[in-house]
Amino acid sequence: MHKKLLCLAGFAAFVWAQAPAPKKAALDKAALEAYVRHLFVIDSRVAVQVGDPKPSTELPGFNDIVVHASAGQQSSDIKLFVSKDGSRIIQGSVYEVANNPFKADLDKLKTDGAPNFGTQGAPVVLVEFSDFECPYCKEEAAMLRANIPAGYTKQVHVYFIPFPLANIHPWANTGAIAGMCVAKQSNDMFWTYHDWIFLHQTDITAENAKDKIMEWAKLQQGLNTVALGQCIDTKAPEPQIEKWTAMARSVGVGQTPTLYVNGRKMEGAADWPTLKSVIDNEIEYQKTAKNAGEDCGCTLNLSLPGLKKQ
Repeated sequence: MHKKLLCLAGFAAFVWAQAPAPKKAALDKAALEAYVRHLFVIDSRVAVQVGDPKPSTELPGFNDIVVHASAGQQSSDIKLFVSKDGSRIIQGSVYEVANNPFKADLDKLKTDGAPNFGTQGAPVVLVEFSDFECPYCKEEAAMLRANIPAGYTKQVHVYFIPFPLANIHPWANTGAIAGMCVAKQSNDMFWTYHDWIFLHQTDITAENAKDKIMEWAKLQQGLNTVALGQCIDTKAPEPQIEKWTAMARSVGVGQTPTLYVNGRKMEGAADWPTLKSVIDNEIEYQKTAKNAGEDCGCTLNLSLPGLKKQ
């Protein structure tokens, strides 16, 4: 009996030794980070965060993984398709010919309550993420305000989404809050504020921002300055601004200004000829496609290479 037990124990040990070693987890985040750093030549000064895998709806058998790279206020998201076993990586975009190529971002862009100008129902919707203290935003604001009303009043509808980079721009958040307080009273008055604050950008500091804004407000007919001051003090629009900021992050906004033209991302201060070309192309395309803009019949509330960055 004793020998029999020894034989059984020996057999069990043999079986255990022959059993395959437990498989490693399909995704080794540290290994993927090292691979991505090498692939894109990302040095140690840039923080890299590998997101959690999610089953891909675009490539069966693969997971969607977003790698977030950041340095200061600059950031970039790299979308990867990683095979279930972690052995293959694909970088790129998958398009369905039956849908708008920018549908994924169009579905996320929500412009409810955002200041706007242009014509409701226009075939081209332009969503601008901007920071009142950003010098490149000042350039782009002047370009948009000079050219869109002059030639595209019926074809383009522009929405302004505040995206204050508070870590590097001390009064940007105050400017955004005040702007939304003004917009709450009057959409038209917001654009007067928008033009004024960009024009006087270099005169404003974190210390004098509210005083300057209130001085401007006292000169505007029909603006309730008491309500405006209270709105600024209580930071009433801040929850909405935070929602818009989260939305911006969800579509990969990492700098200002950033424009979306019917979902097409344009980073940095684009020049008018470049933007005009994109708008004209979209107007012509939407005559038959009708899968973007506000007359598309789709759910819409609402990349060219970036140029200048802030």
